[in-house]
Amino acid sequence: MVRRIQKIMIAIVLLSFGFLVKAQELNAKITINSDKVQGSSKQIFTTLENALMEFVNNKKWTSATFSVNERIDCSMNIIVNERTDDSFKAEIQVQARRPVYNSSYSTTLLNFRDRQFDFDYVEFQPLEYSENTLESNLTATIVFYIYIILGLDFDSFSPMGGTSFFQQAMQIVNLAQSQPSWNGWKPFDSSRNRHALVTALTENVAEGFRNMWYTYYRKGLDEMAANADRGRTTIISDLLALKELKSARPTSVLLSLFSDAKLDEVVAIYSEATNQEKQEGYKFLSDIYPTESTRLEPLKK
Repeated sequence: MVRRIQKIMIAIVLLSFGFLVKAQELNAKITINSDKVQGSSKQIFTTLENALMEFVNNKKWTSATFSVNERIDCSMNIIVNERTDDSFKAEIQVQARRPVYNSSYSTTLLNFRDRQFDFDYVEFQPLEYSENTLESNLTATIVFYIYIILGLDFDSFSPMGGTSFFQQAMQIVNLAQSQPSWNGWKPFDSSRNRHALVTALTENVAEGFRNMWYTYYRKGLDEMAANADRGRTTIISDLLALKELKSARPTSVLLSLFSDAKLDEVVAIYSEATNQEKQEGYKFLSDIYPTESTRLEPLKK
């Protein structure tokens, strides 16, 4: 689905009937897993779940116009490991998907696990967010991932199209660092925390990766319905950007971001190639992801 073109077409059709349907950008499902928390009321988790769903889905996060069927499907699964009164130690798994043009296939944009998500929450307290002042690690983290999702989605439709959203995510990181008790925001604490993620997406060396991201989706996957061989060839040649990234930043979180979201799909794409291409693909991907031999195994057959 060519989202940006569709917006114009849908608007024309709806205006011909005298109305235009506008919607928020996200179609998010938020769940809270509290199985590890014993001996406390579970009602607070249901309350928080509902509050987060309303917070994420009912707010406009961009100036763009989205129709209802263009909303980005995403999910956030919060795993609570400990609770002490109004303080929670948790993790969050963030996922997002994008439709592929002219097909019923939906492809993964993001599949990221953040293991440093501690927050405070009093039941029924309003969830609020301000761009200039952060009051809550809970909403700061949720909004950070909203902007990451938007950035990756917009990058997949136009070259470097998500830049403004990554910059907004970076602004949250900069503000959050002034809160000494908030974890996940500081440099060098982890190679996979929020600081590491948004820094990797905004530094100059990321340009090749982000251009590859656009080509992978728009000139690769979106072309495959019309010409599968052309789309596959484009994707395979475009993956060289991963090698360049590993050479420049061997421990970049973008390498694991791509692996977690796309590696199984890439293996499936290679599986339809010639035997020689599959063998070359196995060697190429093994050099980048030496610990993923099980997932790459189909390319050896």
